[in-house]
Amino acid sequence: MRIRHSLMVRCGRCTAFRTNFLLAAVVFVAASLLNCNDPLLVDALSPPVSPHAAKTTRRSFLYNPLIATIAISASLPKYNAKAAIGPSVNFIISDGMAAFARGDVDKSIEIYDDMILNEPRRKPYLWQRGLSLYYAKRYQDGAEQFATDVAVNPNDTEEQIWHLLCLAQLEGGSLEKARTMKLTVGRDRRPVMQAVQTLFLSGGEENEKRLVEIANTGDLGSRFYGKLYLSLYYESLGDAAEAEKWMIQAVGTDYAKGSGIRDPMVELAKVAIKKRGWSS
Repeated sequence: MRIRHSLMVRCGRCTAFRTNFLLAAVVFVAASLLNCNDPLLVDALSPPVSPHAAKTTRRSFLYNPLIATIAISASLPKYNAKAAIGPSVNFIISDGMAAFARGDVDKSIEIYDDMILNEPRRKPYLWQRGLSLYYAKRYQDGAEQFATDVAVNPNDTEEQIWHLLCLAQLEGGSLEKARTMKLTVGRDRRPVMQAVQTLFLSGGEENEKRLVEIANTGDLGSRFYGKLYLSLYYESLGDAAEAEKWMIQAVGTDYAKGSGIRDPMVELAKVAIKKRGWSS
């Protein structure tokens, strides 16, 4: 009896696995044929970031063939002849990022705004627009963009930090006042971003020393990100000299010059130096 029960359980699991596998295959083929670039679809077809990731993440929630099918149906755009012959979403976003990297911040915003005008549902996924708005000194719009982003991606630490950066500028350079309006997000798994998040949310000499240590002795990427966010932290406090020092160091890291040269945040660091009139 126990053997039969065990076999029935195993067969049931196999059947469920085959069913889910076939549903996933159907979803993937449908998506390929439709050439859909929607972020919801990307999440739906992607495995969870880690088996230990928070169970409430949008990605882990959508990684289920049945839910993925619903997400795709809901996210597919209505047919539009003009949109059908126009450039893809990825191409438009790349165009906006390229304009930003050239230092043409206003042009990048124009590109993103045109996309939102044509497809408003894209807005929560345009974190790039928030960065452009920050360097265009449109801090209220930037804060609103990052808040919209976090509404659909509640585990993004960097969105929370950029939201604080925008608010700090609106509050006359007061990060302390901005903290009272902080967004709630999950805990970042990267040690460097944990240190960054702690410093921005709590301040303090010890937290500052911790991030400085990572920026100077961490791995390749951590050294860049540590220096980048130290610069932004000091900028939020109105300390232009420290902000300049750390941003120049960030673009001088091996990561920024080598493996991370195409990282959008490396390009951002270079734009920051140009917009602030700093000398690298």
